[in-house]
Amino acid sequence: MKQLLLRTKKKSATFKLNKIKKKAILEINNGEKYECIFKKENGRINIYHKIKGMGDAKATQIKALFEFIKRNNLAKKGKFPVRTAKDVFEYASQRLPSNDKEHFIVLHLDSKNMIIRDEIVSTGILNASIVHPREVFKSAIKESANTIVIVHNHPSGDSTPSEEDRKITKILSDAGKLLDIKLLDHVIIGDTYYSFKENKEI
Repeated sequence: MKQLLLRTKKKSATFKLNKIKKKAILEINNGEKYECIFKKENGRINIYHKIKGMGDAKATQIKALFEFIKRNNLAKKGKFPVRTAKDVFEYASQRLPSNDKEHFIVLHLDSKNMIIRDEIVSTGILNASIVHPREVFKSAIKESANTIVIVHNHPSGDSTPSEEDRKITKILSDAGKLLDIKLLDHVIIGDTYYSFKENKEI
């Protein structure tokens, strides 16, 4: 059971998370209590209220608070290990500002495959002219990254790569070989994920 105390000038509230029972309980100091259920979907936590009296605004506040707790805990852990494409999916899903447009993210890894930095390189419809190797590898060189993983999302939910996705992957893979910074994987995030490495396309 995780617990977070919230305070304002007028009231305080305790937010409790029970991962075993998949419930979230918000207790306000005036005696009000709201019980919710939460589900992990597409790498994110969605909270659903089921008690009469809780509106969508309150449910949205709780969901935002839960996201804050997750991000804060992740930041405290420091470097994040990447062993599989699933690790990339879970990490990057929390870093996406939104899922209503495409975001292209670069993960910089050290020699132990720990993420030392992540960076959003572009937002919007992706093509090879926008995602230029110069922008992708600029901070990787600065951070002395050993390898990189590129990630982008498909707002449609279909993680199947397009021909443009394959073209971008080939360009960046070739550029990485020249710079001696290996492109370890390209992971596309949708309702599930697609890994170029796991599908032997890198």
